[in-house]
Amino acid sequence: MGKGYRQGRLGEEIRRVISEMLFSGLKDPRLSPMVSITAVEVTSDGSYATCYFTVLGLGSQEENDEKLQDTLDAFNKAKGFIRNEIARSIKLRHAPELIFKVDRSMEYGRHISGIIDSLDIKHDEEEDEDEE
Repeated sequence: MGKGYRQGRLGEEIRRVISEMLFSGLKDPRLSPMVSITAVEVTSDGSYATCYFTVLGLGSQEENDEKLQDTLDAFNKAKGFIRNEIARSIKLRHAPELIFKVDRSMEYGRHISGIIDSLDIKHDEEEDEDEE
């Protein structure tokens, strides 16, 4: 069964509140403005919300993994504060338990793009020119 309308709306509101907190409310230096909440998925009963984040402007793979782990630790440390702010901002009686995960879709997209680029495939336009 698909995601309900209420879960989608609640997920977007949670994403908006956390994004605003990243911009102005959280004082942890590990949560820099280069952190972005990409998506929030709420369970059907509204008890859990999985928040996906990405860190922009990373360097090497080693630095990348270290920065992502620091950011994840900072989110987990601030989880209670963020949850209280969500309940206050959205006026929820029971705010969902927050689960933070790294969004690796951009890395995966770059990987797939590299694979496609490495293939030797002619484009349709080139094939049309060859037929003429």
